[in-house]
Amino acid sequence: MIEPASDVVCIGHAIVDVLAHASDDLVHAFGIQKGTTGFVDVDLSEKLYAEMGPAIEVSGGSAANTAVGVALLGARAAFVGTVRDDTLGRVFAHDIRAAGVAFAGVPAGDGAATGRCLVLVTPDAERTMATYLGIGNDIDAAEVDPALAGGTRLTYVEGYSVGIAESADAVGRAIDQTRASGGRVALTLSDPFWVQIHGDDLRALIDGGVIDVLFANEDEATTFTGREDFDDAIADLADRVPLVTVTRGAAGAVVAGNGSTVKVPAGPVEKVEDTTGAGDLYAAGFLFGLARGADGETCARLGALAAAEVISHLGARPQADLAALARAEGLL
Repeated sequence: MIEPASDVVCIGHAIVDVLAHASDDLVHAFGIQKGTTGFVDVDLSEKLYAEMGPAIEVSGGSAANTAVGVALLGARAAFVGTVRDDTLGRVFAHDIRAAGVAFAGVPAGDGAATGRCLVLVTPDAERTMATYLGIGNDIDAAEVDPALAGGTRLTYVEGYSVGIAESADAVGRAIDQTRASGGRVALTLSDPFWVQIHGDDLRALIDGGVIDVLFANEDEATTFTGREDFDDAIADLADRVPLVTVTRGAAGAVVAGNGSTVKVPAGPVEKVEDTTGAGDLYAAGFLFGLARGADGETCARLGALAAAEVISHLGARPQADLAALARAEGLL
């Protein structure tokens, strides 16, 4: 059997996160529901940026964060997304490559600016995000080819890329090439708000039989299925997709597949500083485990470990050695 060139290829929005501590009043003043993602135009993004306090800038984007987590755990990761040839675009490209992720994207010379996500972290460590997707919406289908050259074990599709006409060809090509080479396709529902406005697009993709692994949090799962009871929502998703995992914050995660359901506790955290990236890093650990042939419970434990690390500090990228943490827990 020929070894695939990548363990995990992630496709989604290239975003630079701008993170700052903020009051609940500031969140409410801009009309964004606390704890969710609000999508804004460039004018509102700039206005909110001006109102934020001291901030840090770090490359982000949901699928990109996941790719970085996979690479830091020791697997071969690649990312497909689009940036503009501007300051933030150069920051993004440098950071993701420096983390060990293959990124073949060529910065665009024109079009919208590189996407940015203004992350407001309130005193309770909850994060509220005002996102300007910018040129990140326009993923070039041609960039899929170098990322998937030689094949991959898994392709991970960011839910935020589903339902966007400019990204449809790229997402479709990535799915087709992955399945043709014998790999599996994973999808995350990304955000309850996204499920509300693009639920039909997500259902069409999932019910089309091309998704092998589905990621969601509890709110996304109940919103997507229309089932208020969590167990009913899990059962519904498990009827649609062979392997499903749903996170529940401090209550841990559930993995459903092959007719069984396993519950895994959340990783221990001395103090939660910022929940930004928790789901992204959970997906990273889980995908890493799948790429290495681990069972669902072990995958979820790897995910919980990675998520616990990222919520212990500000920002959505790990600061500790994830592989060393996994070895210490006997997961590697």
